[in-house]
Amino acid sequence: MSSPATLDKLVALCKRRGFVFPSAEIYGGLNGVYDFGPMGVLLKENIRAAWRRSMNSLKYEVLYLEGALLGPHAMWQASGHVENFHDPMVDCLNCKKRYRADDIDLEKPCPHCGKKEWTEVKQFNMMFKTELGASSASSTIAYLRPETAQAIFVNFKNIISTCRVKIPFGIGQVGKAFRNEITPKQFLFRMREFEQMELEFFCKPENADEFFKYWLTVRQEFYSKLGINMDRIRMRPHEAHELAHYSKQCTDVEYEYPFGWKELEGIAHRGSFDLDQHMKYSGKDLSVYDDETKEAFVPNVIECSVGADRLFLTVLFDAYQEDTIDGEERIVLNLSPAMAPIKAAFLPLTKKLNEPVIALHKKIAQATGFSIVFDDSGSIGKRYRRQDEIGTPVCFTYDFDSEQDNKVTVRDRTTTKQERIPIDNIERYLRDLVTKE
Repeated sequence: MSSPATLDKLVALCKRRGFVFPSAEIYGGLNGVYDFGPMGVLLKENIRAAWRRSMNSLKYEVLYLEGALLGPHAMWQASGHVENFHDPMVDCLNCKKRYRADDIDLEKPCPHCGKKEWTEVKQFNMMFKTELGASSASSTIAYLRPETAQAIFVNFKNIISTCRVKIPFGIGQVGKAFRNEITPKQFLFRMREFEQMELEFFCKPENADEFFKYWLTVRQEFYSKLGINMDRIRMRPHEAHELAHYSKQCTDVEYEYPFGWKELEGIAHRGSFDLDQHMKYSGKDLSVYDDETKEAFVPNVIECSVGADRLFLTVLFDAYQEDTIDGEERIVLNLSPAMAPIKAAFLPLTKKLNEPVIALHKKIAQATGFSIVFDDSGSIGKRYRRQDEIGTPVCFTYDFDSEQDNKVTVRDRTTTKQERIPIDNIERYLRDLVTKE
């Protein structure tokens, strides 16, 4: 089975099968912004659930927060984003095309028009700025958050006091973030509106280096359990010049996309930078009292941050396959059953058999709570192909013999092998398939 996944093929599949649509497409779309269709919503829910399970299965306690999308200027000034959250920008004077200066070779001509007429490199702040209030005279400057982490830091003392949790522990958050990217590109890889899944793990300063190593191992294991091909995963430590303003050390989890090795997740040792900054700017004490030493200290933070949309794209790239079955080419998403948006399809051999299959589909859906579908449109072969393209692990086909032997044919998506099983065994068969590691 070959794997000729390209960005163009994946974009086409996502639109054709209801995973992702260009936002406001009937108005020409919005660059760097996408809407997730029915299949995309289900896949994204599965990704979020897998991330939360990975956090909840560890020996350290993890609590969760859902922070506001808007934040005051003071908060982003304290975090360093007002001063440091920039990308280098350059324009072509001839065609007016704009680029990130670190994405192109300025010694060469513009890739769009072929002329070598560049502006000076400028720093572009990527935060979306807005004003709160009914009039400009009395309005307050605020920003759409460019990351989810700061809501965790400013709520640190609230959480530690209300939940009575002790160091070490983590605070996780899944939510939207916004960055006014100079050049959004590569579909879901670089967007202006995106979703992050972040963990901020708080620990004693003397234990931070060991916990940094611990989280490197834990996060690598996450991708293995997710079913990602680990030959296309690597851990790349940052050089000193690459480190963000808040970071003591950082390692990227990178995936080999069709357009090269790129960051999938960042694991950073943030030290006490964030809590220190918010104490300085707010005047509030965010230190923790140690009962053993009888002294207060400011916790260090290990951050694990992965883009949900980028992981969504990675899962699709990794699962995409093309092969030939009985002389017919097909596209198949070899998603794990846990990741698959649809767990099973129930297919009558002909429409004359619809009634018992509809009843069976409804019964199994109610019993399991899984996302399963009924499909009677087109030939059985075409229905199989539709399910292959969205990654449905199995199809249950009800035929004329089913009325006599109370069995259905189970067809495996990946191997296309078929077997007969009793109708009474379908629920257990499906549960075992979806829940197995």
